[in-house]
Amino acid sequence: MHREHVQWYSSRLGRDMEILTYGHAGTPILAFPSSMGRFYEWEDFGMVGALHDQLVSGQNVLVCVDSVDHESLYNKGVDPYVRIRRHQQYEQYVFEEVIPFAYDRGSNDFLMVSGASFGAFHAANITFQRPWDVGKLIAMSGAYDIRAFLDGFYNEDVYFSNPVDYLPGLDDPETLRALRDTHLILTTGEHDPCREPTERLSTILDDKGVGHHVDFVPGSFGHDWPWWQEQIVRHL
Repeated sequence: MHREHVQWYSSRLGRDMEILTYGHAGTPILAFPSSMGRFYEWEDFGMVGALHDQLVSGQNVLVCVDSVDHESLYNKGVDPYVRIRRHQQYEQYVFEEVIPFAYDRGSNDFLMVSGASFGAFHAANITFQRPWDVGKLIAMSGAYDIRAFLDGFYNEDVYFSNPVDYLPGLDDPETLRALRDTHLILTTGEHDPCREPTERLSTILDDKGVGHHVDFVPGSFGHDWPWWQEQIVRHL
């Protein structure tokens, strides 16, 4: 399998950022790590192995992005205003640097975005903000409300980075049309701690007339890597 480590200086984040890619051709999959995870997490926890056949055959190319969660929403050592601003810098890094890179590595103009746990939040948030850039979302065991990370702080920046806030107020017809054209998959186990947040997001999408598929797996805890390996293969 073709594997490449890529690094460049991000002016939006003010530091070097790293990416691992797997596969030589095919539809690009942009993968986000879980809470405070790193760009090598999908390899370490078996997700790359689960996708081996697709990556070797040229069906898909996997682009594993790094996070700055420890500098942003998980950084309790700084003011909440600083946390949300750093998070928004990361959003811009993904929009303006990573997504074009992922398209360049693929061999068609269809992009899939995925993540598990907090990575599901990142994947969904990116998709909901820029649905015209994303063809398919696979969000596994996600929670989609960031207010718990901000110690009661709330402003316009929080609103526009928090899917459960901005989606109900979304009324731009072009954005809604693009979102309705995107294949949205939300997965969680029956006993997953993120089942309720997934149900809440599903209700919001229903209220906006945005079609999506929710996969609740009966009898499953779900919030762990072996289960996510099964889900990424199942929904790819």
